Amino acid sequence: MCRWICPPLLLLLLLLCEVQPQVENRVVFLPGTFQEVSVSQNETVQAVVSRIPSEVAFITLQFHTQHRNITLSYNRMPGLGLSLTAVDSGLLSALRLGEVSLSLFLSSSDVDNVAATGVILPYSSTDPVPGACNMEFNLDIDPNVYIHYNLYETTIRFAPANLGYERGGTPPVCDESTGSSTRWRLQYDIYQHFLLENDLSQRSLFSGIQAVADVRGMMENGKRVMTLSSSDKSVAVFSSIPGQGVIYSVIVRDPLLNTSASYVPVHTYACSFSSTLDSCQTLGKISTKIFFTITGLAGLFVCFFGHRFFKCELFCMGFSFVAFFFFVLITRTTDLNYDIRLVLSAVIGVVGGVLLVMSWWRFGSVMACIIVIGLMLGFLIASTVFFTPLGDLEVFRLSDAVFWVTFCCIMVLVPLFFVRWPREGNIVTCGIIGAYAVILAVNAYIYTSLSYITLNILKRFLNNNFSAAFTDVPFQTIDYVMITVWVVLGVGGIVLQLYRERSRPFFPPSPYLMWLQERERRKTNVLDPSHHFPSLPNRLLARVRQLTKRTESTGEHTPLLL
Repeated sequence: MCRWICPPLLLLLLLLCEVQPQVENRVVFLPGTFQEVSVSQNETVQAVVSRIPSEVAFITLQFHTQHRNITLSYNRMPGLGLSLTAVDSGLLSALRLGEVSLSLFLSSSDVDNVAATGVILPYSSTDPVPGACNMEFNLDIDPNVYIHYNLYETTIRFAPANLGYERGGTPPVCDESTGSSTRWRLQYDIYQHFLLENDLSQRSLFSGIQAVADVRGMMENGKRVMTLSSSDKSVAVFSSIPGQGVIYSVIVRDPLLNTSASYVPVHTYACSFSSTLDSCQTLGKISTKIFFTITGLAGLFVCFFGHRFFKCELFCMGFSFVAFFFFVLITRTTDLNYDIRLVLSAVIGVVGGVLLVMSWWRFGSVMACIIVIGLMLGFLIASTVFFTPLGDLEVFRLSDAVFWVTFCCIMVLVPLFFVRWPREGNIVTCGIIGAYAVILAVNAYIYTSLSYITLNILKRFLNNNFSAAFTDVPFQTIDYVMITVWVVLGVGGIVLQLYRERSRPFFPPSPYLMWLQERERRKTNVLDPSHHFPSLPNRLLARVRQLTKRTESTGEHTPLLL
């Protein structure tokens, strides 16, 4: 009996063992509902979309991971033009008549389990179709936003959209350019959404993605930075913010039908999670931390004691002025390593600080030194002006000439204040710049957007194409704390120095000029008793001679008591 019954039972058990993994690797999605999926190496997860309403003409399925690539494909075996591998991937499926469900496939070649979050977004026949007029990327219909970043800028690209159409219908022609019913009436709104500062966690990213994945979420939680027409290039450029998570998305609108659809959002931290030297978790080189820590300590000293110790202030200002200039020069003309450039700039900055101190010591021209100090304050004020939304005005983004002329005008106007009130201007500069140096030192350890006040200008110096980048940065709790610290330190330093210096001379005199005046006075003023008083060497020589004569006359050995 067992001979006839056991083989079928064993075969049934084997079949059940083979079917069970397929059941475990099958994830059912409902439209508009997020699902978190874990994909292991060489595993394929079947994403099943069910209960699709009849009024839905097309859907997009999107998946997002933090930094590991994941492959989304139409078939179980990914193929060229039928799949996409990225950290933010999405596929668009046009539905056929009567179709109420479909399947897509998710896989990963990573050695570790990859956690992803995904969602299905349904659209009607009147909504625009994102990426339906793709002529650049691999997919026939590509709703994805492609991102590329470097040290200076982050660039996003996307394929143009097309008008919507009924299930089973024929898509409108993409290259038709006449008439009011063509895709050329479509408009593209570019949005960005900042994640929490100093938060590189996966939970923060998934929460942000879920908040802005669809049209309504992005419009409520994101910031629209620009709008492109169908005749514009589908490209947008932003300033890179290493270590800060940013989500970018594109919403295509049909003004005639008042409908819209969302591209697949894409995110970046403008840094690498896999780098062993300078990853997102260890962002900030040791040399940078050392440099800005010393800068912060010097800035704290200048903030409260700069005017009192005028030579130290001159050295710090000369160092900053020359080091910044030569860092730009060395970076633009050489391919040296970052640490070498930083060390060379610091060494040359020391020389610049010494030269500024020596010029004041030798020539005593306080006004010339004050002009240099005023230009430093003017640079910071001009940088702050362009850090505001004024810096993103189209006239400054499209024309470098307009930007730099305006910047230099603001920078040069500030020293004019110093001509009338040199001491007050110098003390104000000590307070503002010294306090900002403390902010830069804090930024070396804890990210704050205030560092981009000057960093955006440095990027524009170093990169010829940076003018086209939007320089928006997140402004969150840490930034308001740093603004408070800047204001408290700056005002405290200014008030303290004004109070302490109220009864003292405006500026200390030049030591060299004082020595020259003393020498001339002694030469010309014969009525001055000190004019007839022997100098110290002559007094020492006379004392030696006197003791020598006394010793010779008495024969005693007397010690030389000077």
